Amino acid sequence: MKTCIIFLLAIGLLSFNSCARRVVVAPSTVTVVKTAPKNYKIVKVKNKRYYFWNGKHYKKTRKGYIVVKV
Repeated sequence: MKTCIIFLLAIGLLSFNSCARRVVVAPSTVTVVKTAPKNYKIVKVKNKRYYFWNGKHYKKTRKGYIVVKV
């Protein structure tokens, strides 16, 4: 009888804790540059090509160039 009560109590306590959690991430703003300026430089970091101008690294996408942290 004692183990039955402990078992029911354990199940009751575990039912209040859920493993599922919802993580909400706020959307970030991404600036897309349509064309690169004439003074850009190509930089390779870990065999990936980045474009460097104006003190920032950019990655080429289908829609243009986006700022990335290298």
